[in-house]
Amino acid sequence: MQENSYNIQSAQRLQSVSEYYFSRKGKEVARLNAEGKDIISLAIGSPDMPPSPETIETLCTEARKPNAHGYQPTTGIPELRQAMAGFYKRWFNVDLDPKTEIQPLIGSKEGILHTTLAFVNPGEKVLVPNPGYPTYTSLSKLLGCTIVNYNLRPDNGWQPDFDELEAMNLDGVRLMWCNYPNMPTGAPACRQTYERLVDFARRHNIVVVNDNPYSFILGKEHLSILQVPGAKDCCIEFNSMSKSHNMPGWRVGMLATNATFVSWILKVKSNIDSGTFRAMQLAAAQAYQNSDEWHTEANVNVYARRRKLAGEIMDALHCHYDPSQVGMFLWGRIPDTYADVEDLTEKVLHEARVFITPGFIFGSNGKRYIRISLCAKEEKLAEALTRIKQVF
Repeated sequence: MQENSYNIQSAQRLQSVSEYYFSRKGKEVARLNAEGKDIISLAIGSPDMPPSPETIETLCTEARKPNAHGYQPTTGIPELRQAMAGFYKRWFNVDLDPKTEIQPLIGSKEGILHTTLAFVNPGEKVLVPNPGYPTYTSLSKLLGCTIVNYNLRPDNGWQPDFDELEAMNLDGVRLMWCNYPNMPTGAPACRQTYERLVDFARRHNIVVVNDNPYSFILGKEHLSILQVPGAKDCCIEFNSMSKSHNMPGWRVGMLATNATFVSWILKVKSNIDSGTFRAMQLAAAQAYQNSDEWHTEANVNVYARRRKLAGEIMDALHCHYDPSQVGMFLWGRIPDTYADVEDLTEKVLHEARVFITPGFIFGSNGKRYIRISLCAKEEKLAEALTRIKQVF
């Protein structure tokens, strides 16, 4: 019998993006480990410490209840929304209506997708930082948006250049993505930057979205764009429990803005998914009650010790870095002797057996940089340092 001939093609939108770098490179690292290479990964920002004991206990207790397993509202349960509002009041002194100004998310990636669907038509423009989180670009491309990059540079402290922004053609720009404290550069959040972003959004009728998951990692103060008067009218802020509460695999995040914007995003989200498992929502609500001491001991002090070792790795690689960086990565400029950043990162991977991230994946302004994750135990960082010193 003659076999049928098929000519199935992928959707054209897939031609605009490639497989996520860490997904693709992770396969190579897995192969090297299978060969016995014992690669130390200092690449991905996945916290390796557990949530608070109270968080885990709440999850277990609630999951045992027979009535805990049904569908949940897309808006999130009231207990979680109230806890999120309390979190913003406690740490940022921002007042949010838990019923109308908060939307729980299954992590920030989901929020990027739903927000873009709610605000941007195909062909319209999105402002994306360079360097910046790759998902701002890839999801915008998948949805048919036009990417307009704006520069972040070291001579401006990796803050937006507002003179350059004002000189750009902003016709058709609907959204602007920003991310402070910044990933990958470690630039801290600045009140003045937030004030200028709110002013920029108002004058140009653009919605500014600040992605804010790193404000609890080594930062000296907790800043939110929503602290700026009037920001809620034209800005959206994402926050995540992944970094601040050691819950990356739980996929619990949130966005906060005005009630109208929330209703538009909910219209998208409610057609795509339902609410998270009830026990997980209640456990997340409990996590928002973590003490100041937990945040200091479980996160800040641990990351400070790891950061010192990461700095020694940068020194061993002869890379220059700004010691005032915050967040869970260290960003450093490679020596001019390397023609390309992958000349360095591939040598580190295959000779020192340490996986670090080349900065080009965050945009052209990152092509002379590397990023080291602090999400590894001190003994692993110390072993990585020893291996690198042996090679370099």
